[in-house]
Amino acid sequence: MNALMSPNNVTEFVLLGLTQNPHLQKILFIVFLFILLFTVLANLLIGITISLSPSLSAPMYYFLTHVSIIDASFTSVTTPKLIIDLLYQRRTISWGAYLTQLFVEHFLGGSEVIILTVMAYDHYVAICKPLHYTTIMRQGLCQLLVVVAWMGGILHTTVQILFMLDLTFCGPNVIDHFMCDFFSLLELACSDTYWLGIVVAANSGVMCLLIFLMLLISYIVILSSLKSHGSEGRRKALSTCGSHFTVAILYFGPGIFTYMRPVGTYPVNKWVTVFFSILNPMLNPIVYTVRNTEVKSAMRSLLKRSVT
Repeated sequence: MNALMSPNNVTEFVLLGLTQNPHLQKILFIVFLFILLFTVLANLLIGITISLSPSLSAPMYYFLTHVSIIDASFTSVTTPKLIIDLLYQRRTISWGAYLTQLFVEHFLGGSEVIILTVMAYDHYVAICKPLHYTTIMRQGLCQLLVVVAWMGGILHTTVQILFMLDLTFCGPNVIDHFMCDFFSLLELACSDTYWLGIVVAANSGVMCLLIFLMLLISYIVILSSLKSHGSEGRRKALSTCGSHFTVAILYFGPGIFTYMRPVGTYPVNKWVTVFFSILNPMLNPIVYTVRNTEVKSAMRSLLKRSVT
């Protein structure tokens, strides 16, 4: 517990939230409550469908299960406090709770970045090296890649949290945000945070940018290789890759926008964060199910079995 105690008199922070308009707060409460329930149930449905459907045993669906787990967990960490705070005028969070939420946010976010990268590699092998696919993407390797993703998430968040433990705060303790954010915390610190801001930007923004560029290059290679495939093979490959690349853009875009800038808080940051932390986990299962006939077929079969 002592490690999570603030090294000064500031023991809690006040979050201003999304808006101070009481009428808008009531509307947002209903909207975000619906989004929370839909996101958790939709991601759980995908995870259950993949786990119980023998037809969805390919490595891609194994990775998709972990993406669904991350999305359901992420929205369960960030959205409930936002919903509760919309009902109250004074929204406070302790120093320990602030660091804990930061840790979980970046742990899950870092893990998803790596899993999305692994999924891109899986698509590359399936399309560009189909004869060697089963040899390369064997079960042991898939499990190892998932372990690497989760461990990478822990490493990503631990590096930043360790630096935050030494920050000192002299006041004020008001944060113009609705959730825990590294840059908002750095702005309130008494000590010089220039280099720490560089670390956060490099660990989050640069990582997002480099990985997104890698994904972009990989899909250029994949698209160029589709010339040798038949029309049906091209259609299926484009559908699968299109879903993943859509998710990648929705995920990496806000991350690059948020962290590839000078340290500071901007009014638009809150709404970009809403898209990244609340809407994205809801959109991912929609993108993967709407564009994936195998997942939709497995869901229908599962529903028929449960009814009968």
